[in-house]
Amino acid sequence: MKRITFLYLFLISGVLIAQNNAVGFKEKLVYTASYNMSGVLTDLAEVTMQTNTVKTSRATLLRLKCTAFTYSKWDSFFKIRDLYETYVSPNTLKPYLHNREINEGGYFKNMKYTFSHKTKTVKAIQTKKNNWVENETIAIGADTKDIISTLYTLRTFDLSNLKSGISKTFTVLFDRKEAKVRVTYLGKETIETALGNKVCYKITMGAANSNAINGTLWLTADANKIPVYGKFKIPVGNGELKIKSASGLKN
Repeated sequence: MKRITFLYLFLISGVLIAQNNAVGFKEKLVYTASYNMSGVLTDLAEVTMQTNTVKTSRATLLRLKCTAFTYSKWDSFFKIRDLYETYVSPNTLKPYLHNREINEGGYFKNMKYTFSHKTKTVKAIQTKKNNWVENETIAIGADTKDIISTLYTLRTFDLSNLKSGISKTFTVLFDRKEAKVRVTYLGKETIETALGNKVCYKITMGAANSNAINGTLWLTADANKIPVYGKFKIPVGNGELKIKSASGLKN
């Protein structure tokens, strides 16, 4: 059975080319992650999503960084130190480089993707424990993205005029394979958050050909469309994410 990482569960509870009018260049979103343990939702970890610009010799890129850390009292039980980061075009959020470092309960894996949009390929380098390395070049579709840039790109779309029940399928490259992810818009809903009561766009995301993994995400119904609440469900349990703070927003 393919390992499902903690941070991936959050990202699915989150492509067409769209202009970035929503994601700021110094944005920081902090969440509390909870997991159902023996029927009780327990706060286990902190998830942080933040952005910053990075200058290269050729261009200025936007770095999308997402981390997950268990609270110290849980480290002895199941220590999590996850990192997902993608370097994208600031305007279109098209990915150029993606890095994923998984460190969960003694399990380690690093995956790096280098996107070549001209040739529609990705150079993937996977590293596991004992420095075992595997290189592979993967053919991808024109709209294929990694999970991080897909989630951020979703925020750039105009959701204000969608009808409830509208669905679209996106292609995400995960563990060196293209996967179809179906996104369904469920309408607006007002929820209570640490940022106050927020009118939100409610969407579901999950594997298009399976009910094994699915999540629901609430995005603020404003120009920023930040995720403020998320729920996920998998065969071995379910959990939630609640926003704690937000700063550096674009609008």
